[in-house]
Amino acid sequence: MGMIRINNLRFHTFNGVLPEERRNGQQLAMDIAIKYPIETKVRHDDVHETINYAEVRAVMADFVDTHSYKLIESLANQLLQVLLTKFPTVEAINLKIRKYSVPMPGIFDDVEIEVEGTPNGK
Repeated sequence: MGMIRINNLRFHTFNGVLPEERRNGQQLAMDIAIKYPIETKVRHDDVHETINYAEVRAVMADFVDTHSYKLIESLANQLLQVLLTKFPTVEAINLKIRKYSVPMPGIFDDVEIEVEGTPNGK
């Protein structure tokens, strides 16, 4: 089974529990892995036989630009459902969201949420 990956997409969003996070926003990074039968579906070097990467990115950008959540877990779950609905020919989607500016003590790079799903619960 083939896999299409788009790694480290960056978006400025207004998600967070604290008022200043929702007011000032912060950068989130996202990785998406799309399980898709490239080996059997892509036969004629035609973009219509595969998943259009630019369209995936546009759906993600539109969603994060128009939605705000306190929890990136909620953002991940809702975005995953939108992607599964928009691209019903995929076998599965794995979505990772990283938040770098997490207001908690300690030394760390980021916090990452990972969700996975299939269209119509296949």
